[in-house]
Amino acid sequence: MDLTTIIINYNTSHLLHKCINSLRNAALNISMNIVIVDNASSDDSVSVLQQDFADCDLIVNNSNIGFGRANNQCIPFIKGMYVLLLNTDAFVSVDTINKTIRYMDDNQSCGVLGVRLLGREGDLQPSCRFFPTPLNIFLQRTGFKKFFPKTQLIDDMTWDHNTARECDWVPGCYYLIRQEVVEKVGLFDPRYFLYYEEVDHCFAAKKAGWEVHYFPDTSVVHIGGESAKSDSDLTSSGKQVEVLQIESELLFFCKNHGGLAVFGHVLLLTLADMIFFCKNVMKGRFNSSFTDPIKHGFVVWSLYFKTHFANTSTR
Repeated sequence: MDLTTIIINYNTSHLLHKCINSLRNAALNISMNIVIVDNASSDDSVSVLQQDFADCDLIVNNSNIGFGRANNQCIPFIKGMYVLLLNTDAFVSVDTINKTIRYMDDNQSCGVLGVRLLGREGDLQPSCRFFPTPLNIFLQRTGFKKFFPKTQLIDDMTWDHNTARECDWVPGCYYLIRQEVVEKVGLFDPRYFLYYEEVDHCFAAKKAGWEVHYFPDTSVVHIGGESAKSDSDLTSSGKQVEVLQIESELLFFCKNHGGLAVFGHVLLLTLADMIFFCKNVMKGRFNSSFTDPIKHGFVVWSLYFKTHFANTSTR
């Protein structure tokens, strides 16, 4: 078997046909098995999958266990030399599968591969990223990058996107992994409910001696955010997604850089919030967002303690 493709679905039945059909059209000359996990969707996803994609391996969860844990459920079904993690809101080009597998065949040191990501209107999305650090997140939030010109931000869009290159990590919407990497470092840390799974996985793969590459010679259209939009729990008050992002960020820094690093990160986030609040006061911005920096700081510190200093997940 050449390829095992893993798809995690959550309330995106309207995208399943386009996603899976485009995948199959791109893999006509590739031996492939598809494993799909439905994460307790409330729409008609399960019936669509059972009726129209009965030849795929299907796992139906009774509750939403998170993106990383759902991917981990598929490990026993892996048969291919390569493993592709594909979002339901990501649509591959007809040449994507063949070109990316050929690139991996030709570059044996490459353990994880990402491609050029395009938005709905063809706009280039961040496709090749640097690892987050407490400093570059602080500089990105505050706009103080001009004082630290040599510091790499997570998303640097200034380089030539037409050239294949090694990078720190690639987004998980199209995430091609060598099976040997899965055998050696596994898939995702189950502590991440959502966000930072692929950042942490790429960090582990590179630590184990593999390279992460960006491949520009094919593209994937990535709509983005479809699952989150379908969940009233995630979208209510507009804050739950941000909470999940902050929590995963804290967990990542503690796991990979230690307690002092995560504490420094919390302090820098607090400093950034203080700067934003002072700006609001000085500019007289006494509107509905006036206290947002204070609320953000409260969430950060609350999660820091709820996660036992960024050691355990809250979900």
